[in-house]
Amino acid sequence: MKNITLGLLAHVDAGKTTFAEQLLYHSGAIRSRGRVDHQDTFLDTHEIEKARGITVFADQAEFLYGNSRFFLLDTPGHVDFSPEMERALQVLDYAVVIISAVEGVEGHTETVWQLLRRHRIPTFFFINKIDRTGADPQRVFEEIHDQLSGDALMLPEAEKAGLPEAIKAFMAERDDHLLDAYLEGSMSDSAWQEAMIRMIRSGQLFPCLQGSALLDLGIDSFLRRLEALTITGYDAQPPFAGRVFKVRHDEKGTRITYIKALQGVLQVREELASGAVHDPLCERITGIRKYSGLKYASADWAAAGELFAVTGLSAARPGEGVGALRGSVGSELVPTLKSKVQYEPPVHLKEVLHSFQLLGAEDPSLNVSWDEAVQELHIHVMGQIQLEILEQIMRERFAVPVTFGPPEILYMETISAPVYGCGHFEPLKHYAEVLLKLAPGERGSGIVFFNQCHPDDLAAGYQHQIEQYLLESGHHGLLTGSPLTDLRITLLSGRAHNKHTHGGDFREAALRALRQGLEQADNIVLEPIYDLKIRIDTDDLGKVMTDIQQASGSFAPPEIIGSKAVITGKAPVATFMNYAVRLASMTQGKGALSLKVAEYQPCHQTEAVIRLKNYNKNADPAYTSASIFCAKGQAYSVPWDEAQEHMHIKYDLLPNE
Repeated sequence: MKNITLGLLAHVDAGKTTFAEQLLYHSGAIRSRGRVDHQDTFLDTHEIEKARGITVFADQAEFLYGNSRFFLLDTPGHVDFSPEMERALQVLDYAVVIISAVEGVEGHTETVWQLLRRHRIPTFFFINKIDRTGADPQRVFEEIHDQLSGDALMLPEAEKAGLPEAIKAFMAERDDHLLDAYLEGSMSDSAWQEAMIRMIRSGQLFPCLQGSALLDLGIDSFLRRLEALTITGYDAQPPFAGRVFKVRHDEKGTRITYIKALQGVLQVREELASGAVHDPLCERITGIRKYSGLKYASADWAAAGELFAVTGLSAARPGEGVGALRGSVGSELVPTLKSKVQYEPPVHLKEVLHSFQLLGAEDPSLNVSWDEAVQELHIHVMGQIQLEILEQIMRERFAVPVTFGPPEILYMETISAPVYGCGHFEPLKHYAEVLLKLAPGERGSGIVFFNQCHPDDLAAGYQHQIEQYLLESGHHGLLTGSPLTDLRITLLSGRAHNKHTHGGDFREAALRALRQGLEQADNIVLEPIYDLKIRIDTDDLGKVMTDIQQASGSFAPPEIIGSKAVITGKAPVATFMNYAVRLASMTQGKGALSLKVAEYQPCHQTEAVIRLKNYNKNADPAYTSASIFCAKGQAYSVPWDEAQEHMHIKYDLLPNE
């Protein structure tokens, strides 16, 4: 029996959860079908999901059909919960993109499609709601073909023994070997079927079917095609390797880590490695759970191809590999807003911090952080709906009432040219000195560490400590106090004392060296930038283009398709965050907008942002650029612009490159 992890993805309200109910019912996994409007579906079980009628959490179910065991992941469709959806993508074997026969391809559909192609996940389409007034499956298929992929193929409703000639011709156009066989008429029906399976698996072909999940139309046909056209090849023999895709905590506070087994077998009481490649954390698995909906069965083992959960792991994060697979998968959909957590007595800070630490472990994109300078707790979010959901979760799950400040744009900072930074920390009976080179990195690279320090200058253990300190999160820029990014930090040299150097001394020296370098640098504020795609009637083209320019956006020459125009370009999140409402007003609701955060670029209104943030670098207790030296048994502070003259490492500072 083959194990297949199947993900359901869609723009919100396309009927994804109803479709999941039908798959589970037709396969015999559930005895009756629930409905979203009746609040009795098998997967959307959280009270928040029932009340709002949307999927918030990526839940799983298991069902058998034919010779296959499917692990079904129903992912959120709302853009505010995109990170949860993207984490689920990392473990899929196949995906089903569900599109409404009325609304067609929408903005978030395009984002989902781009992510699926990035992760190279074989994909089926299901055009849903063909029973609705205004439904036009043929128009929607043409949108799929034109806007998503020209390799989309509509499968006939009636299943026949062999493939129709039109489908064979469609396949042959995309494969030279098939073209020769098609022209010669030399391939059997079974060979054509195998070729279709291979082309779907390799992303050369994307089958499309249609129906109505609500009225149970086309579901049986879809299931038969799905079972017949999917393959996997997991190996249970090698050492166990898996990827974490979700973390939750049960009602007792037990940490539950959800894993997709990619190879081998994992057994209860076995030790499993997670974390850094060079310094892994090995922990004993205390339990294995096989989940379907809210229920689970305890198991002694889990094998390649399965989705399961374990207890016993304390630190493995979503996206990380475990066992023989190390490293993590980066996220493309990252929050561009941050918000302040607000609470009032008798709620205590310790309660709030504990609750958000648990939520941060479950959703790393929250980036929960405590700002020491202003004594505030901040989180990163995708939008206002997410804040409303978090407020409800805090109240219902933790009994901790909180509110949130208005979402603010999440700016970042970097530097424009290389500089050198030195830091010295020598209060009485302590000693550490660090010399760094700071240089701008590529956009999106984050903070990267390089080591050019000779072991004769500084022991390898101290060098490793400096690397850990400099790669830890939370470094702030000088202009707005925003997170530092796109920075290449090179350790050039360091000094320790045989007797007086202690563990934390190099943290102090390294952070002072970083800050001292930033003081000398030309600092830059970065802002998030959207990739935008707008579809409008050609009559609206002029005013929309003018509006984009006035919002500091840019675009390529529009593409004209009949009476429609397609504009692609870039725009700052700060000016385009609520643009959907404005576009709807300008186009009488006919315009379609797709936005995806693509990158960070130098801010188009730096001075205004600096004034708004009103950050005082000298009042930030988290950082200091001054070095501490010692003379005659007394420690004294040396300002950053004089530190080089006092440093014990002698070096000639090169001009900025």
